[in-house]
Amino acid sequence: QVQLVESGGGLVQPGGSLRLSCAASGSIFSINDLAWYRQAPGKQRELVATITRGGSTNYADFVKGRFTISRDNAKRTVSLQMNSLKPADAAVYCCNADVYSTSGGPYDYWGQGTQVIVSS
Repeated sequence: QVQLVESGGGLVQPGGSLRLSCAASGSIFSINDLAWYRQAPGKQRELVATITRGGSTNYADFVKGRFTISRDNAKRTVSLQMNSLKPADAAVYCCNADVYSTSGGPYDYWGQGTQVIVSS
């Protein structure tokens, strides 16, 4: 089994910053791509950012220049630094991992999410 646990969400004022983290644990052989998704109430889940094992990144247009995704392969973590937050960024943020477990793969795993609220 593989578990992904997010942390770092909370309430922030518009223009503020938050740093989300996601830690993977369990029967992991290796982790390929990592990603952050978000889902706001009444909206579809949308991709925010991705990072390959080698560190190549991609961002949704609506976060380019404001968010930065990073990973630590040794610690099996992925982070999302979010700056200049807007009310429209409020959502539940989930991490996603493409994992080779000790029983095979790759398999797709999701965390349970962390809530981000942007409000004055």
